[in-house]
Amino acid sequence: MLKFCKSILKKVSFDPNLFKKELAKSAKWLNKQELSSLKIWALGYFTHYKQIIQEVFDSLS
Repeated sequence: MLKFCKSILKKVSFDPNLFKKELAKSAKWLNKQELSSLKIWALGYFTHYKQIIQEVFDSLS
């Protein structure tokens, strides 16, 4: 499932709103270990969306 989420995020990364929506959806599907991996990967891969990524993961807590 993590691999699938990553592929979706890559495809929608052209639009910040769509990216945020899909990241939030992905976060609901994954277990804690996968969620941690997704966060680390996203912060490294999508440096220009750091604020969005932090917002989504902060809202999960």
